[in-house]
Amino acid sequence: MPSQTTTVREYMTPHPHSIGRDQKLATAHEMMRRHGIRHLPVLEGGRILGLVSLRDLHLVETLPDVDPAKVTVEEAMAQDPYVVPPSTLLVDLARTMAEHKYGSAIVAEGAHVIGVFTTVDALRALADCLVRT
Repeated sequence: MPSQTTTVREYMTPHPHSIGRDQKLATAHEMMRRHGIRHLPVLEGGRILGLVSLRDLHLVETLPDVDPAKVTVEEAMAQDPYVVPPSTLLVDLARTMAEHKYGSAIVAEGAHVIGVFTTVDALRALADCLVRT
């Protein structure tokens, strides 16, 4: 059960899939569908450039003349994503995400992405808090 000292490492989704900025939106969709995910860190040479969500993809694809087979992930991604170390306290992460209305955070050790924390992970933590033993 989460406590005041619970870290993001305990609730993050580990080993996330990622995508390159020059990949096409159609490729991102296929990855998300295949793996049942809604967020992909965008990397270049192992460096975090951004984050693309299913919502970002849908938003860009509603624009006129956008072909998902031609438009790149870079054009849909959120730049400067919220990145935290795995030692971040869950309570601090949740407060920051709520305050800024972030839907997710990339969890990284140095420049290496080790996880993603989403609102679904936050709901798992909340459910654990509400379980009475």
